[in-house]
Amino acid sequence: MTGGRGRLGRLTDAVLGGARAARDKASELRDGLRTSDEPERALVAPLLPDEEVRYVGLAPVRAPENHRAGSQLADRVNAELAGALDPRALFGLLNIVNPVAWVDAVMTPVRIVAGVLLLPGGAAVLAVGGPEPTEVDRPGPGQAPEPRQPVPLTPQQEAFRALFRLSRYRPLADQLAEIAYRRRYVFSGDLATLAGSLLLFLERYTGTPLAVTDTHLHLLRMGRRPDPGREDRRRPQVLWSVERRRVARIDCDHGAARLMQFPSTIVFDDGSWIRIVNPATRDDQTRFLTAVRDIPGRRPAA
Repeated sequence: MTGGRGRLGRLTDAVLGGARAARDKASELRDGLRTSDEPERALVAPLLPDEEVRYVGLAPVRAPENHRAGSQLADRVNAELAGALDPRALFGLLNIVNPVAWVDAVMTPVRIVAGVLLLPGGAAVLAVGGPEPTEVDRPGPGQAPEPRQPVPLTPQQEAFRALFRLSRYRPLADQLAEIAYRRRYVFSGDLATLAGSLLLFLERYTGTPLAVTDTHLHLLRMGRRPDPGREDRRRPQVLWSVERRRVARIDCDHGAARLMQFPSTIVFDDGSWIRIVNPATRDDQTRFLTAVRDIPGRRPAA
């Protein structure tokens, strides 16, 4: 019996020792994933001297491609669009009666004042350095590559087109309709809203984290943190901003917030919404939730 108890004791010690080793290893892994946004907040603070920077994301947010919740179009649209090659056909399916008025709603009140573009719904964007070069223009469906003439645009429309790198050879209405249709499952479906203006920047720019202050939500152009020991040469820019009071709620999926995947839906007071995904660690998720704790919405369980 004594020998049996000795063997049992050794087995118990081995099991307990293995459990402790596994726990220590898990703790070590968690510590290795611990992050701080202090370097990013230090870089962003000078851009926002009148605001208290509470959070700066460490990874870019994105609009998921295939999220279908809140689809704004009936099932008939999918069948009707299957053979639709003319993007102008999208207007009828998107319930856009007057394409010219719709584009004006997206463009207005786009104003260029001291380098600042004011987008629909009161969101603002800093057009640092002026319009950027356009991407390679491609002909639309049924269009011959050559010859082509640029579409006449007003100065405001040209600044808008260049900022979002839209083609100068195709009507802006067609291109905006295509964006609205392609992303209809991840936002409210109307580009002339706060969610729509945010979507345009997520479509146009990459590497754009969110920042939260005591008064605003900002979308930044920043770049990734350099490797340890390397000089931090990032020069953050504010791309898009909206006052916190315009954010009606932020819903985070129950049970969906997990390591390196953090889906949220931001709802604005104009009724528009957009679903975003932030590939963030747990620490980053916690900091974001703390920064927006006074904004209503569903939050994941601790």
